[in-house]
Amino acid sequence: MELQGKIIAVLPMRSGKTAKGEWKSQQYVLETEEKYPKRLLFDIFGENKINEFAIQEGDVVTVSFDPHAEERNGRWFGNNRAWDVKRE
Repeated sequence: MELQGKIIAVLPMRSGKTAKGEWKSQQYVLETEEKYPKRLLFDIFGENKINEFAIQEGDVVTVSFDPHAEERNGRWFGNNRAWDVKRE
């Protein structure tokens, strides 16, 4: 999926360790520029991708992302993982 808009928030980077090694993830909030704006919370996984896209608050971008939902122990979780970001 793709959505275009302005970055209105850059949330703090998260990190952790797994058996495969360390990981980093960062979340962003995009707001569409329509009469009735919509907001999308998406994340970028991996320090290399975070640095490559270098998203800043105020950037106007098109985000390509995959929505994802899964059930664990009777609870549902979801995220929107971006795989490409282009500045407009």
